[in-house]
Amino acid sequence: MNETLKRSISGAVYVILLITAILFSTESFFLLFGIFLLIAVYEFCNLIQINKIFPLLFASFFYTIVTLLCYYKNESETFLSNVFNKHIDLTVNAKQLYIVLLVITLVVSVKCILFLFYDKIQKISNSSKYLYLLGYAILPFLLITKISFGEGNKYNPKIIIGLFILIWANDTFAFIVGKSIGKHKLFERVSPKKTIEGFIGGIVFAVIAGILISKFYIQASPKFSGKSIVIWITIAIIVGFFATIGDLIESKFKRIAGVKDSGIIMPGHGGVLDRLDSIIFVAPIIYLFYQILYYVS
Repeated sequence: MNETLKRSISGAVYVILLITAILFSTESFFLLFGIFLLIAVYEFCNLIQINKIFPLLFASFFYTIVTLLCYYKNESETFLSNVFNKHIDLTVNAKQLYIVLLVITLVVSVKCILFLFYDKIQKISNSSKYLYLLGYAILPFLLITKISFGEGNKYNPKIIIGLFILIWANDTFAFIVGKSIGKHKLFERVSPKKTIEGFIGGIVFAVIAGILISKFYIQASPKFSGKSIVIWITIAIIVGFFATIGDLIESKFKRIAGVKDSGIIMPGHGGVLDRLDSIIFVAPIIYLFYQILYYVS
């Protein structure tokens, strides 16, 4: 099969699966990203060369427990009370829990950026491997699911779809602009094909996409009435900048591992990490932006 056709079919299946799961129900959204998490952990363990069993068990357990405690507390209490024949209280402060997860993720994100820019780092220590596994490959998935709820308890699929649209717009037009007029390399020693022109072009078109999203797809909550366009433009700039960094960081991991792709699950595209490296790195920054936005308001 022609490589372009294979890539197109694989990409279409991925987008259809993603959009369908996000729109169908909250449960299908959680399930799909839980599956993405496990595949990403598997691929990342291959990249950094550590045993996969414990990371996979930990990731599945932690993702399930946090999701149940934060979004299905009443159902979980009822189920456990019936099993043990006594009242079980699973009271948890979800906001404080996610703030702790955010802080850990941001600390690891800073470490990832240092890892990217220090050329001398061509080998990852064992302690750093597990730190990257936690803050780079596991916790961002919990923040991705949290973003879709905004600051309330109601699932809003438009938020996460809007975020993916910005990422796709940034990636697509960064490639098109870079291919057309790109002359100055952005970070040649890690990703030889990326250009400064492509980087700027990706941000510009992400901003345009953000304006269109705010006008025709999703409005900000009444709390931010009249500020929707500013919010989505800011998110677009965040996406354009940090999605590129996320892509470069994954490229650095692959370069050290000596591989082209993180996996083979998506013909023509590579692995789940190759498709989600942008949102993995963007999600903590977007969630931080949420917290600042609501705190200031």
